[in-house]
Amino acid sequence: MRLTQPSETDARPGVPLIDLAAMSTDVRSTLELAWQETTTTSSFIGGQRVEEFEEQWARYCGTSCAAGVANGTDAIELTLRALGIGPGDEVIVPANSFIATAEAVLAAGASVRFVDVDPETLLATPETVQPAINRRTAAVVVVPLYGNMPAMDGIMRLASTSNLALIEDAAQAHGATWRGKKAGSFGIAGCFSFYPGKNLGAFGDAGAVVTNDAMLADRVRSLGNHGRRAGASHVHELVGRNSRLDALQAAVLSAKLPLLDHWNQARRAAMAIYHSLLRPAVRRVALNDGATSAHHQNVVRVPERDRIREALARQGIETGVHYPIPCHRQGPYQAFTDDPLPVVELAASEILSLPLFPHITYGQIEYVSSCVNDAVWAASGDD
Repeated sequence: MRLTQPSETDARPGVPLIDLAAMSTDVRSTLELAWQETTTTSSFIGGQRVEEFEEQWARYCGTSCAAGVANGTDAIELTLRALGIGPGDEVIVPANSFIATAEAVLAAGASVRFVDVDPETLLATPETVQPAINRRTAAVVVVPLYGNMPAMDGIMRLASTSNLALIEDAAQAHGATWRGKKAGSFGIAGCFSFYPGKNLGAFGDAGAVVTNDAMLADRVRSLGNHGRRAGASHVHELVGRNSRLDALQAAVLSAKLPLLDHWNQARRAAMAIYHSLLRPAVRRVALNDGATSAHHQNVVRVPERDRIREALARQGIETGVHYPIPCHRQGPYQAFTDDPLPVVELAASEILSLPLFPHITYGQIEYVSSCVNDAVWAASGDD
């Protein structure tokens, strides 16, 4: 896929971190039909639209089942609860994830054990996970951060030999693959968020659990629907709560799903241009051999990160930091690691997310890259 070539109008200040409006425009007619159907039938919760999307998403991820839930955080929590993981158990989580990964573990009643990551990929590895395993460890949550896949073979072997449930927090990895296999299909369950800014985003909060275990999918659905027995709305077999995917969000996701691979390929094309234009002083976050990234975020590592962000903001370039404070340094979570996590802590001071979205133009990338190169040169004081 080739991006739009440079033009005078492209290479101007004002580049957003993400452009959601352009993605919505791609599916506007389908979305309007979905809105009309939903409002006409008044099928707002559950029903055919949700079932259709669950089938579509399971097929896309290469699993047999999908269960829609209210958001990605609930997807992780309900998966843990459905597996019987809770008080007295410990769950291993990389410390440089979004806080929701750890938050969901605590919400399920289990304890978190944070681990460090590889210094080049910033992803968990068997070497970072294995020392944290103890007699209380019940599960390990791997996070394909920024859309980049961990080297799953070794992690799967470690989880299997240690008798641990392997769960993927794939909230940033829609369509990412490891050796041709989709994110979400490696462990007992894959947990997805469809927050609007994700590669596949709803028009509000939404989430799903994918799995090859039909009983697990049914239990997640029951827990998220007040513990109801399937087909018996007045019989509550479990202590559940309200975490349901609504029909309108399911319709939005079904409308966008056919374009997900196309949009991801546009992200990869944009990343290739970035890599050709950014100077070596702007460090890339490495990809594992065998991984195809979904490129949810375009994350680089730079010196004097905050100073560079300020310089880019003055030039109309929006940036982000994912994430400036590691999970284990957040107040409520500081008790959940006994060891220093130097890779995560160093990276948190250097990482910078640059503009990336399917409709970004060549000129926008060229402008951002030039400004970043200049800002890094100014910050380092050498050429």
